[in-house]
Amino acid sequence: MSQPSQPLSSAASLPHILLIPSAGMGHLVPFVRLATALSVRRIAVSILAARPTVSAAESHLLSSLPSSIPILDFPLAPLDPSHFPPSSDPFYLHYEALRRSAHLLPPLLSVTGTSFSALIIDVSITSTFLPVASAANIPCLLLFTSSASMFALYSSIPSLSLSSPDFNIAGILKIPNSSLPPPLRDPTNLFTTQLVDNSRALPLAQGILINTFPALETEVLIAFNSGQIVPSLPPVIAVGPLPLLGNLAENHPPGASQAMRWLDEQPERSVMYVSFGSRTALPTEQIRELGAGLEMSGCRFLWVVKSTKVDREETGEIEELVGKGYLARVEGRGLVVREWVEQMVVLSHRAVAGFLSHCGWNSVMEAVAAGVTVLAWPRTADQRVNAALVARRGVGIWPDHWVWEAEPRRKGWWRRRRLGIR
Repeated sequence: MSQPSQPLSSAASLPHILLIPSAGMGHLVPFVRLATALSVRRIAVSILAARPTVSAAESHLLSSLPSSIPILDFPLAPLDPSHFPPSSDPFYLHYEALRRSAHLLPPLLSVTGTSFSALIIDVSITSTFLPVASAANIPCLLLFTSSASMFALYSSIPSLSLSSPDFNIAGILKIPNSSLPPPLRDPTNLFTTQLVDNSRALPLAQGILINTFPALETEVLIAFNSGQIVPSLPPVIAVGPLPLLGNLAENHPPGASQAMRWLDEQPERSVMYVSFGSRTALPTEQIRELGAGLEMSGCRFLWVVKSTKVDREETGEIEELVGKGYLARVEGRGLVVREWVEQMVVLSHRAVAGFLSHCGWNSVMEAVAAGVTVLAWPRTADQRVNAALVARRGVGIWPDHWVWEAEPRRKGWWRRRRLGIR
């Protein structure tokens, strides 16, 4: 995605697009990157931000945007959490608050005085925002923040029997039932009701954007646009890999953080980067078993440890998680951190050779863009579908017998796997 060679024309003459993300860094990051890609193509962009955000990381990212990408604050209609099960995911509750606030969008837009050429909204809020956009005669596209393979499952949900052992989608994609996102096994789950409503509303959009590229998901993209998967869908457009915000070298100079200083000291292509994303947290027992595996491997590693589910900075000592004496035993060969790292910068570092990943879609795309091989350990949500794609396309490997969050764990399971004991 190249920079335009001529100066931008006046802002008043540019198309102006409003981007409406939902919640979570996994959704906000691709929206911000899409905003960057559009802005260098002579398109003015704004981002609608529902505040307060669920996590501090989202708030920090929004506050760091350049003035060329203005933020419109969107006040949400009140949502009483007591009407939902106490265990409801805070991000799904935020999706619901947004969905129920769609009627507030037209008055907000009228106050801004801006005539938006189009809206690009998160698929998670499709069912209520698309009718509002249609009533206001504003063209509306959707951004799906996972893979095209996952979108094939997502868009087909209303016509599938979720009790089937496998889902054979248009004869080009076979997804085992075990890869179904765990909440979908419960028809009363908030995520399930949202997904079904949203998938039924997809034909109202003018187009669907996906952060992927044709060489990675050729057959699925062709099947979508030939009507084989869901005949009523609008065009499905691959827009990836989406670029970073700004220049890597300028925004993250060498030695700018503890992790980068450590990487600068390591030999080329010698480090395994280990991270499970902004939302995936492991229990202490699993963290210690993973740490034992990394220690026994003899590999150099940079490990981002996470023990809380909301994507924010964590507090407390690292040794409380990895065990007393662990940091001393791996000193010089391994670095364990808890702070947020700019993952694409890490993956682009000359020292990084591999990536042990949960296979969140942003992580997969960043690894592919950086040319780093993935060792997939999907944990939940869309991650098994993405891990299967990683293995199928030869950009990594997936030991598919490893458990994920939806499956029962047996004490010492990781150690037994290392020893080859079933």
